[in-house]
Amino acid sequence: MMAVSVVKPRSLSAAEFAAETEALVDNGGYAVQKHGQYLVTHNLHKTYVPASIIKIATTLAALDILGPEYRFSTKFYLDAQQNLYIQGTGDPFLVSEEVAIIVANLKKKGCSGIRDINIDNSLFAIQELTDGAGLSDNPYDAQNSGLAVNFNTVKVRKKDGTGRVMSAEEQTPTLPLMADLAEDLEPGTHRINITRAKKNGAAIISLYAGELFSAMLQRENIAVAGKIKNRTTPADLEPVYIHQSGKSLEGIIAPLMLYSNNFIANQIFLAVGAARYGNPATWEKGRAAVAEYLQKKYSLSAGEIKMVEGSGLSRKNRISAHAMLLLLDSFKPYARLLPRENGRLLKSGTLKGVYTYAGYFTENERLDSFVLLLNQERNNRDKVLGALERIYQTSTGK
Repeated sequence: MMAVSVVKPRSLSAAEFAAETEALVDNGGYAVQKHGQYLVTHNLHKTYVPASIIKIATTLAALDILGPEYRFSTKFYLDAQQNLYIQGTGDPFLVSEEVAIIVANLKKKGCSGIRDINIDNSLFAIQELTDGAGLSDNPYDAQNSGLAVNFNTVKVRKKDGTGRVMSAEEQTPTLPLMADLAEDLEPGTHRINITRAKKNGAAIISLYAGELFSAMLQRENIAVAGKIKNRTTPADLEPVYIHQSGKSLEGIIAPLMLYSNNFIANQIFLAVGAARYGNPATWEKGRAAVAEYLQKKYSLSAGEIKMVEGSGLSRKNRISAHAMLLLLDSFKPYARLLPRENGRLLKSGTLKGVYTYAGYFTENERLDSFVLLLNQERNNRDKVLGALERIYQTSTGK
């Protein structure tokens, strides 16, 4: 049998490490731990824009406040005239497959015909876009809402020549609004934010949800005779069906981290605020709930972590390396929910001029935390991480 040689990483002396990283870091902080002790640190308590690694703070707060088995719900009501009311509580995974399950269950409940479909977003009082989001095509700019289907995005295919627009997903029927949303797109397949360049994003969100439910109801031979409206559910109605999300909070986090989905992160951020301070969910309640949690559990003030939203889109978010390491220590039971890359478990964060990493090096099944925060023009993130890993791998710790 051929012997396999293992090439050990070249060790770095403290002086070599300092010289290497000094040339790479114009404005940033970092830290790495082993056996619970700091190996190296730089600007440990200085705060930086974190970008998407702030999702670790968002999900950790939600896991504690909501619980890992928490499931979002969507409530369905029928009045005496067979008008359907759909009340959302922020389920970020209300996708077409889930809508199909809901409609089948409504049919089992005896629902055979619908007049109006009333979309009730009243449990989320969102008056503005996420700080840092824009009115772009990009799914990461999708607006948050109490009732949102398919992450408030749509995947369409526009044919060359004819300009015909259709759904690009087998599970999602072609809907009337798709043609309007794709009007100025080039031929091809696109996933777009449905509120792109629209002043009245709330109306588009309700129309999309209503059209999807209408099409799915009709697929189940449930006639829809009325219109799609934006209306609050009457207080005297009792739900005919309450749908629990197919994914628990813990089950949501792995895809959230893998795809760094800003919409999902902020649905969770808003839900945390509503759980702590009551409906309707608002950005202010989300900020207050998370800040209170961070202060009480970790004694972290705005001087070491500040969150104005939960996804990392905002440049007003701030965190220090010290604060992130405290959070990573608590996140270890959920470390498997982070993407695995080259033996590391890590979350990355990227904005223009912001390049960050946070996660764990592993040794003998032990998790050791690291964080890297660069707020500079040069993206030297991977080079600095490589130096941090060599220090980690060649150190015995304390």
